[in-house]
Amino acid sequence: MVWLYRHYTRKIQMRLTIYFLLLLLPLVIVSLYVNFRSQAILLKEAEERTRGALTSSMDYIDLSLQSVEELSTLVSTDDRMLKLIDDVGPKLNAQSYVNFADLLKQLSGLTSVNHLISHVSLFHAPSHMLLSTTQGGKRIESTQQRQELNEIAETKGTGIVYMTPDYPFPEGQTLGSVAGTDSVSLVRTMDLNNSDRAPNLLLISLNKARLLDLIRSLLPSSSARIDLYTDEGKLVTTTGDQDKELMSISTAQPGEFMVRVTSRYSQWSLVLVQPKAELYKETNVTRLFTYIIIAVSVVLAILISWGVYSGIASPIQRLMRGMKSVGSGNFSIRLEEDRVDELGYLTHSFNRMVEEQQDLIKNYYEQKLRFAHTELKFLQSQINPHFLYNTLDSIYWTAKNYDADEITEMVLNLSSFFRLSLGKGKETFTVEETITHLHYYIRVQQIRFMDSFTVRYELQEETRHIPLLKLVLQPLVENAIVHGLEACHEGELIVASFLQGDHLVLEIRDNGKGIPAERLCYIRSELERLSASESGPFSYLEHGAKDLYGLRNVHSRIRIWYGSGAEMTIESRQGSGTTAALLLPLDRCQDEYKPNTTITTAQQGVDTH
Repeated sequence: MVWLYRHYTRKIQMRLTIYFLLLLLPLVIVSLYVNFRSQAILLKEAEERTRGALTSSMDYIDLSLQSVEELSTLVSTDDRMLKLIDDVGPKLNAQSYVNFADLLKQLSGLTSVNHLISHVSLFHAPSHMLLSTTQGGKRIESTQQRQELNEIAETKGTGIVYMTPDYPFPEGQTLGSVAGTDSVSLVRTMDLNNSDRAPNLLLISLNKARLLDLIRSLLPSSSARIDLYTDEGKLVTTTGDQDKELMSISTAQPGEFMVRVTSRYSQWSLVLVQPKAELYKETNVTRLFTYIIIAVSVVLAILISWGVYSGIASPIQRLMRGMKSVGSGNFSIRLEEDRVDELGYLTHSFNRMVEEQQDLIKNYYEQKLRFAHTELKFLQSQINPHFLYNTLDSIYWTAKNYDADEITEMVLNLSSFFRLSLGKGKETFTVEETITHLHYYIRVQQIRFMDSFTVRYELQEETRHIPLLKLVLQPLVENAIVHGLEACHEGELIVASFLQGDHLVLEIRDNGKGIPAERLCYIRSELERLSASESGPFSYLEHGAKDLYGLRNVHSRIRIWYGSGAEMTIESRQGSGTTAALLLPLDRCQDEYKPNTTITTAQQGVDTH
């Protein structure tokens, strides 16, 4: 039992905890949703701001590239520079060096025109000389490298191509190592308008430091980086680790935030990559607080559920168990009174109520039972004087009209009737014994009325041995004879018993003059009023009654003995006879008086219905 009680206690506490957690669940869901939604909004706003800044920078880079390309076109079509180049043949002489010096002087002016240009180089194919505004002139000795430069000139034609310094050259070299540049370079051929032009190349290297300064100003944090890519996806510059060889457009890694902007003119791309942790730094603090609040709420829910259980639910459970115990008939139970609040008052009131109910049952139940039995005896004893009076009156009238033999028979039947009425203290007879007893009375009445009526008994075999309260049929038979058959010459009295559902039905039928409709209505209303005016479960007496004495008596006795399920009906039609019927519950047809009492709670008290 202790184990069951503890298990039940834990079950109740768990249920309260679940209820509180269910109350917190919408708040938790909304809090988490708001937190994640705020992060999504923050990410979207950051993307929009970053995209706008990158677009502005990309537009500026486009303008600078357009300026560089226009300068390259001017240089490639400049007649004076083309004449200086054409005047230099495969073999160098003094004039060749003068022409190269003049060319470098004019090329050096480009760096001052556009600050995005770091230096300019010119490859003179006939002499294999590479002129540079920063390194002067040098001869390309490698045949493979010269061939590579010639192929670039031949394949690119008059177009513009941007080549990164890591562009591979023969013999393990790169464009950067050959041209002396560490930045992306614009490469195109000279003498654009001449279809028979020599494979001379113009290389304009962009200022990597200026490009880097331009995009570095867009960095939102030190952990972020911005990469600049050509239209072919080659890295131009980056604010990140310079030692990394990034050869293609970056892809965002898990935990990174990336925004890419592509130019509509040059198709170059700016890519910003930033750890999401930096963007979510503030929201992560909010999320942490949210998790803390959720954890604290769960702990509080558990504590509150325990507090509610120990402070409210547990005392109520004890009260409930106490009430169930009292309901099962245990009036010795007492609850522990260890509180001084409202629940303590209820517990004290419960204990006091149980004590009072126990005392009430002990002191009054047996008295009420004896009172009911005494009332039944009193009602039953009222039959004897009334019957004796009527019988003596019959003997009187018979003595005047008949000989002494008939009087002897009447007295004999009367003696038998009284002898059986005593019944050695028994309260019930079987139906068969009751009919035998009743026949003595009916025989007296037949002699009195000079056999003006006959009697017939219709007893269903299953009813013969059912116990029946004695003297409940005699008043009905008396009414049938005195009020129905008295003036009839061929009267018939029928006494019947049969089963109808869960009821025993006893009928007294006669073919006498019947009851007038108004009188029948009065009789029924009086019987209904008698049932409705009960002052208590043990009182069916009608004080101050002036008529219907026999019917009132029978009605009260069957209600006391058989409970509220017992009924008495009167059916009659003037000139066609009367039928009085008793409907008695079979479960109450017993040898001894057993009132319908169910002592369960104080509210039920003692019930005899």
